[in-house]
Amino acid sequence: MLNKTNALIYFLAFSSGFSIMGIELLGGRILAPFFGSSVHIWGSIITVFMLSLSFGYLLGGKLSIKRPSLAKYGSIFLLASIMVLPIALFANPIMEFIFTHIEDSRYGSLLASTALFFVPTIILGMISPYSVRLLVTDSEHSGQVAGGLYFVSTLGSALGTIITSFYMVLAFDVNAIIIGFALTLAVLGLLAILVNKLFLAERRYA
Repeated sequence: MLNKTNALIYFLAFSSGFSIMGIELLGGRILAPFFGSSVHIWGSIITVFMLSLSFGYLLGGKLSIKRPSLAKYGSIFLLASIMVLPIALFANPIMEFIFTHIEDSRYGSLLASTALFFVPTIILGMISPYSVRLLVTDSEHSGQVAGGLYFVSTLGSALGTIITSFYMVLAFDVNAIIIGFALTLAVLGLLAILVNKLFLAERRYA
C-alpha cells in the first residue's frame, strides 16, 4: 500500500505541475482581449506566477511540518480547485473594471494577473513541498526524493505547456479548459482523501 501511495503522490505532483503551466499559459489568452499580448503582458503573468509559487512553496513547507497526511494533501487540491474556478467565472468583469480604471497596460495587466492568478497559484505552489514531506522517510535519501519529485513535477509542467498550447486551445474555449483544470484538481483531491481513508483502515485491521 505504501508503494502505491508514493506512486499516487508522484502522479498528483505531476498533475499539479501540468495544471500550473496550463493555467499560466492560458493567462495570456485571458488577458489579451483587454491588454494585448506584448512582452510586458507576459512579464506581468510570469512575475505573478513566480512570486505566488514562491509563497506557496514557503507555506506548503510550513504546513507539512504538522502531522502531514494524504487527507491534508488532498485538501490542498480541493482548495486549489475552488480558487481556480473564479478565473473562468469572473475574469471578464474583473478585467473590464481594471481596464477602465488603469490606462497603462503594463500596470493594468500586472494588477489583473494578481487578481486572477495570485491566490490559486499560491495554493498550487503548496503541493510540491508537501509532496516531498510525504515521500521522505529518512534524511539520507531526502535529496534523492526531492530531486525525483521535482523532476516529475517539472515534466508535468512541460507537458502541460505543450498539450495546452498545441491541442487544448484549438479544441476548447479557454473558460472550458480552466473549468476542466478545476474539476481535475477536485477529483485528484478527493482521490487522495479516499486513499488516505483506505490506508488508515488497512493499518487498523492489519
